[in-house]
Amino acid sequence: MPKLRVGVLFGGRSGEHEVSLLSAASVLKAIDRKKYEVIPIGITKGGHWVTSSHAERLLSGEAAPSTLRAGDPAATAPAAVLARGESVIVPPVPAKNKTGSLVPFETQGNPAHHALNLDVVFPVLHGTFGEDGTIQGLFELAGIAYVGSGVLGSATGMDKDVMKRLFASAKLPITKHVTFLRNEWVKSPKKIVTRVEAALKYPVFVKPANLGSSVGISKAHDRKELSPAIELAASFDRKIVIEQGVGGKRGKARELEVAVLGNDSPSASVVGEVVPIKEFYDYEAKYLSEGSDLIIPARLTRQQTKQVQQMAIEAFKACDCSGLARVDFLLDPGKSARIYLNEINTLPGFTSISMYPKLWAASGVAYPDLIDRLIQLALERQTEKDRTSYSR
Repeated sequence: MPKLRVGVLFGGRSGEHEVSLLSAASVLKAIDRKKYEVIPIGITKGGHWVTSSHAERLLSGEAAPSTLRAGDPAATAPAAVLARGESVIVPPVPAKNKTGSLVPFETQGNPAHHALNLDVVFPVLHGTFGEDGTIQGLFELAGIAYVGSGVLGSATGMDKDVMKRLFASAKLPITKHVTFLRNEWVKSPKKIVTRVEAALKYPVFVKPANLGSSVGISKAHDRKELSPAIELAASFDRKIVIEQGVGGKRGKARELEVAVLGNDSPSASVVGEVVPIKEFYDYEAKYLSEGSDLIIPARLTRQQTKQVQQMAIEAFKACDCSGLARVDFLLDPGKSARIYLNEINTLPGFTSISMYPKLWAASGVAYPDLIDRLIQLALERQTEKDRTSYSR
């Protein structure tokens, strides 16, 4: 029986490019080569697709990116190697005889410029252009199976404003928040500050609506810190979300996380807790600094655990997700101990020491088995989509 051809796609144009390299290194190291024919596919920061040979070089060196410590650094080479690869101008197409809406065009000359025939794509892309529905749209047009949520689930899971609207519609508890556009801030900054202070109490969290790995997020304790925080968030997205800090002066909220796996009938992992070394679990705490603790399972009552797991599944369904997602929560440190749904991440960090794989390992699903399960879920979802008629 021929092996399934699996394309592992990594890199990308987002601010989470380096994190993607680390996740891909772990996947390529753990995936069962006896079961799958693995095709590494890299995307440079400039948006160029590179050949598998160049992509493999990125992940087979001995040196790690000097600024990151997470994942499998011994298996990750400098990102500069990726930038030197050759551009691939034809997207992946199904290996079997299927016809998608995206028909590859012919190229001449360089043999590296050809379509990659694949059975399934495993996108290990984080952030903009990777988990926001854009690359998923390409796979849909090509008619190829891929790991993770579809266009809608990816887009809603990426946009923190739309995500919160869906959570509210599903009657899931969320924190108070204010959303506005970058142009509104540029035109009337004083008006925005007044609006924020009328709706929320300090401290507040200022976030770009569309980004992950805590890139561009700041905690503002007062008006003096608010404007610089908004400027930072606005440099990463046209839409800014400001959230009420949970706990306030009573103390920091407890940060809980749950991994969800499945398609139409998803299941939830054990609950984990992050105790960041910094004031909150920002990019530096996640990838640059030692000392943050990951507690698995989280120290919760049985009732709290069940509540968080059920909310995670409801959030997954509310955003029309599939395959995988990590759902994050905030537990009020006060007497109420109220649990708030913070956000959903449809393509979470996937290094062997990232929270998503660790939560499933603690739930009895080892890292290589998790990769297998995600590939099977991608194929199952494609089979279900193939039942749909697109013409009369």
